[in-house]
Amino acid sequence: MVGDDTLLELIAQAKQGKQSAFNTLLNTFWKDIYNFQLSKNNNDDEAEDITVKTFAKAFDKIDTYDANYNFKTWLFSISRNITIDHFRKQKPDLISIHSLQKEAHNVYDEDPSPADLLIQKQNLAQLLAYIKMLKPHYQQVINLRYFMELSYKEIAAELDEPINNVKIKLLRAKKLLAEIINNN
Repeated sequence: MVGDDTLLELIAQAKQGKQSAFNTLLNTFWKDIYNFQLSKNNNDDEAEDITVKTFAKAFDKIDTYDANYNFKTWLFSISRNITIDHFRKQKPDLISIHSLQKEAHNVYDEDPSPADLLIQKQNLAQLLAYIKMLKPHYQQVINLRYFMELSYKEIAAELDEPINNVKIKLLRAKKLLAEIINNN
């Protein structure tokens, strides 16, 4: 555990964008946030995903952190809010259930048409062009995760990096890719 003065220094460095400060904060508080999430939903994958989202949001909003409050408490608040949003999204929507029941009577051809295949190829080509706009280390982590379908653990071994760094790098890569797509 880091001391209060060290923690404030790490937060100041993180506000300046220093990667090692982000890594130290992540490694220091990961277990607390992950265990909190695990206690809320008893699902390792969901707990891990929400924990990653918590740190991503916290690091995106690090400039809004007020040093008058405990950093760990601030992280827990972010994590709790993400959990609430997550569970809200999981509640079934009565309208969508009704529309699904109506659509269940329709029979669809599961094989894509030639036009569908062409659109898929064009979309993939466009996506690959967007990915090439990312920095090489972000391209690499996206390629390993989504095209080679490696697990976080396998990616960490491949890159010789801690698994938490891989998760954050992948989250940043996805965020940057989404920005590129939205701007084009």
